[in-house]
Amino acid sequence: MKKIACVVLCFCASLPASYSQKSKPAITLDEFMNATEVKQARIAPDGSAAVIWTSAADWKHDRFRDDLWLWQQKTGATVQLTQSGYDSEPAWSPDGKYIAFISSRSLADEDDSDAKDDDKEGTERVWVISLAGGEAFPLYREKLDAHAFAWSADGTKIFFSTQQPLTKEQEDARKEEWKDVIRWREQERGDVLLALPVNAALAEAQKISPPKTDAKKQEEDATLPKLAQTLTKNDREISEIAVSPQRIAFETESVSHRMEGPEAAEIFLVGPSGGDAKQLTHNQAVESGLRWGPDGKRLYFNVRAGAGSLEGKYEDVQGRLYSVDPENGKTERLGKEFKGSFEDYTVESDGKIFAAGLTGMQQKLYKIDGDKAEEVKGMAGNYSSVDAAKQTGKFVVLHSTINDPTQAFVVESAGALDSAKAVTTFNTLFHERAQVEWEPYRWKSYDGTEVEGVLIYPPGKKGQKHLRMLTLIHGGPADADGDRFGADWYEWATLAAANGWLVFRPNYRGSSGYGDEFMLQIMPHLVSVPGKDILAGVDALVKDGVADPDHLTIGGYSYGGYMTNWLITQTTRFKAAVTGAGAVEHAANWGNDDETFDDAWYLSGKPWEKPELYQSEAALFQFDKVKTPTHIVGGNVDIRVNFLEDVLMERAFEQIKVPHTFLAFPGEGHSLDKNPWHGYIKVREELKWLDKYVNQ
Repeated sequence: MKKIACVVLCFCASLPASYSQKSKPAITLDEFMNATEVKQARIAPDGSAAVIWTSAADWKHDRFRDDLWLWQQKTGATVQLTQSGYDSEPAWSPDGKYIAFISSRSLADEDDSDAKDDDKEGTERVWVISLAGGEAFPLYREKLDAHAFAWSADGTKIFFSTQQPLTKEQEDARKEEWKDVIRWREQERGDVLLALPVNAALAEAQKISPPKTDAKKQEEDATLPKLAQTLTKNDREISEIAVSPQRIAFETESVSHRMEGPEAAEIFLVGPSGGDAKQLTHNQAVESGLRWGPDGKRLYFNVRAGAGSLEGKYEDVQGRLYSVDPENGKTERLGKEFKGSFEDYTVESDGKIFAAGLTGMQQKLYKIDGDKAEEVKGMAGNYSSVDAAKQTGKFVVLHSTINDPTQAFVVESAGALDSAKAVTTFNTLFHERAQVEWEPYRWKSYDGTEVEGVLIYPPGKKGQKHLRMLTLIHGGPADADGDRFGADWYEWATLAAANGWLVFRPNYRGSSGYGDEFMLQIMPHLVSVPGKDILAGVDALVKDGVADPDHLTIGGYSYGGYMTNWLITQTTRFKAAVTGAGAVEHAANWGNDDETFDDAWYLSGKPWEKPELYQSEAALFQFDKVKTPTHIVGGNVDIRVNFLEDVLMERAFEQIKVPHTFLAFPGEGHSLDKNPWHGYIKVREELKWLDKYVNQ
């Protein structure tokens, strides 16, 4: 069998690519939606191991499972480290002997991965597992959700944040006075930053458990873990923690997660022994990715694309890197000569900084040196989640292309990036199925601005003419489509191509990776300027003979839904549309979503300040022009783009008597991450809808 397999493989490799692709079956919906998402990779301090966090559908239990995997250099193998399906956000101890992580697994039956969801209590605690073997143990048993955590510099403690708890007496008094009434804003409580000794927590976990009745009473009476030391309190939620021997830095956000202004997101400092925290930053940006330099003298952070900047008033610009001196609060922008968008970064043991930077279709690695950013030679495609070992020059990074599923790569040094080998083998099925072909496509918009997008062809059809085309619009808008892998309910372009669609993915104005000026041109014309970019691209593809003008469709989710809703009011050329979680007006959406200040920036003011823009840039007020049959989806607890926007649009369709359907997913927010069947049904019905109206 081995000889036959070798001969077949060698023979196929010598065939033309088009023949090889035709001989492979197309990927099915079931196979596509069963892909494992590789979310993050973290490397051990000495570089000898890496932990990888994945998420995948658990169809049997109607949920997604999050698991941790461990690669070790001594074996060369990657094996599953945790089994509960509720484990995420791993972090190595400074000595590399333990991994801490967040888990909502049950305390009562933490080893039973087949337990029903309603048996899980859902508290997101910090857990710890030893690489020497044995079961994971909880850092504490109280019902306290950990919002963020980090190891102490010497590894003896774990710092974590949780909402300031009420005593049982306080909780009883609150219920007696207010019953089930929600006191909007008034009842919000900030976080407390705690320190827990790891060895003591391990000793506590190894004790024989008391009877369940006693344990339940103990939980009801407890407020904070008895071993915990309170370091500081904050009136906001503490969302990130970074630790040096001298200081603890933490980032805050709104307690309610309603981002009504960037002032809720700031960096604070406190000593390892606690006390009053000092606010380090005062700016118009949402910082993230806190990391200390190796000597603890500078704190690094990034501001992701569309999250403001430190240079002035809030505006949606590309991702940037900064460092700050904790002594005087002075900040420095790093790599500012780079014209793209910085997304992820890491600091090596010698202080060198490497960042993943997006320019156009590619997200590559760059070495940051002051104002400069030097590209590191590597593979084409998309690098992300870069993490450097604290004691060596090794690092781990994720990489993918449109046709190559995301894998983790452990790299000996930055100079060896282009020869690095993957240490994971997730989603290999995609290489066994007929693969799509793609190319960049560029065109001139209505005002002469050059715009770029991705054309993804059905397998074996690159170069063919007059193809039926789906214009699939990315969300954000601070994002961009390019050479990266995607296989889920949101990133389903390659599945559409496998089903015979030429997929056009335009990086309209407002997209990241093309310079700040390109991003800023979306304001204050939130949909009309990007809409003209997209329609100009469709026109160009028709003129070039690539797209069949009689078989055009359109779709998108989130901001892609905004654009889909707008564009079907501007033209009747699309035979069908699929849209999800997209606003059709902006005043109520400004009041109901969780990023109010961002909406107001896009439209250059609040609803009463710019009423003409709130109306002229809204699809609802031009809905009498719509003729396109449209399929609508939305999560019924979505607050990123309020679910009532979907309801409003469905009613408008009903009034104008245009064919439509509406699927509401119960319990789902914006990311549809509760039940994998919801995403499966979404994509299944969207493909059916497009086929139905194009084939008439």
